[in-house]
Amino acid sequence: MTLRLLRSIACVGLLTLCGASQAQPAVPRGDADAAAFRDGFLAGTVSWNDVLARARKEGKVNWFYWGGNEVLNGWVDRFVAPEMAKLGVTLKSSRIPNTRDAVDLVIADNSAGRGVGQGTVDAIWINGANTLTLGQQNALFGAFAQKLPNSKYFDFDPNSTTSRLNLFDLGYPTEGRLMPWGAEQFICYIDSARLPPAKAPSEFKDLEPYLRANPGRFAYIKPPHFNGNTFVETVLYATNPDGFKPFQKDRKDFTPAEFTRLITPGFEFLRRIEPFLLGGGGREGQRGAPIYPENPAASWRRFADGEIDMGCGFGLFGVSIRVGNGTFPATAQTRAFPKGSMILGKNFIGIPNNTPNPAAALVLANLLSLPEAQIGKLATVGSPLGLELARLEPANRDKAMAAAPKMVGATLAELGASAVPDFNASLVHLIERIWADYIERQSTRPLSEIVAAAFAAK
Repeated sequence: MTLRLLRSIACVGLLTLCGASQAQPAVPRGDADAAAFRDGFLAGTVSWNDVLARARKEGKVNWFYWGGNEVLNGWVDRFVAPEMAKLGVTLKSSRIPNTRDAVDLVIADNSAGRGVGQGTVDAIWINGANTLTLGQQNALFGAFAQKLPNSKYFDFDPNSTTSRLNLFDLGYPTEGRLMPWGAEQFICYIDSARLPPAKAPSEFKDLEPYLRANPGRFAYIKPPHFNGNTFVETVLYATNPDGFKPFQKDRKDFTPAEFTRLITPGFEFLRRIEPFLLGGGGREGQRGAPIYPENPAASWRRFADGEIDMGCGFGLFGVSIRVGNGTFPATAQTRAFPKGSMILGKNFIGIPNNTPNPAAALVLANLLSLPEAQIGKLATVGSPLGLELARLEPANRDKAMAAAPKMVGATLAELGASAVPDFNASLVHLIERIWADYIERQSTRPLSEIVAAAFAAK
């Protein structure tokens, strides 16, 4: 992890526009004692020692997170669970296939009248549209992040150049209700033995002729998985006439006609290349049976088995990690693709408003923010730091830089130079609906009608 990459991340943050606060519904208050604890902590009248004591009394914490990375799961078992046990708290990990599953639980508990101290979920690894959903439902715990002891390693100063990725999640203001946990960039990778770097696409204008000449050698993850959504968003960034900046706006600031204008080149591109994807048949005008991997692990397997020569997904150090553990062939390389449109952002630990164990949830969020935890996750899992490298003590800064996996292929400087912010969260479900109708179901309706219907859907 280099200071140059840190500056690249900071520059990306400056480009993220502020999302508008939403009108929020009333929610149940919950258990009186738990509500008093929450109010006291948020008001600054509860000490951290009081938090630790209450967490020991609560005795457990229910953490819900995407469980598709077995290396991460192992790190949680070997580091997070034992460290929480030292603090008198049993970690109960719920490894879910989709973060939305945890969000739905929180909303269902709210609908049933269960407030703080009475819910099911204590903490969620979260970002993007799921953050937006909980924020609009007023279903987040409150502005806890800057009150944690380890918040000193994160920049929350709105006047700083490095704070934007902490203060906004896909254009939606975090307002201290989320604790940054990691940063990730959407990258692509190739097998240089089958696809020499000199012949590998660097832009989407190169991908289409490559696929026509080599049908079936590429696949992208199926939306609405967030990796699939991000691939589609990357296409829209790279192909629309105005670049990525318009997609930083809130949904309410678009008309269906303007949105149609922006996305038409990208969706036409996606439809043109579909016959030449894995399983697509490889013939113009005949769709075949295109294969969209359901998740990153499925895409990795097809790449490792030689079915495809190129794949894409989140994971700045992912190729290095998988080459090192033998999951990928030694000839795999990270690719700066597409240059100038590689989405980068942070992910967070969120605490729901109806957390059953509020003190234990705070203790977990603080532990995950500890430099030793962040550096260990970087070294073991290859997950970039969520904290600011410049805020670490010199010894830990050196450890972090040494822990970063060695890049294979594209350099951190090249990837940082191509980094751009993610979509505004309010646009994500629109893109999912449009892709499902126009690409998956091959609707014959004009794209303008599909966009209008997506805007009209609740």
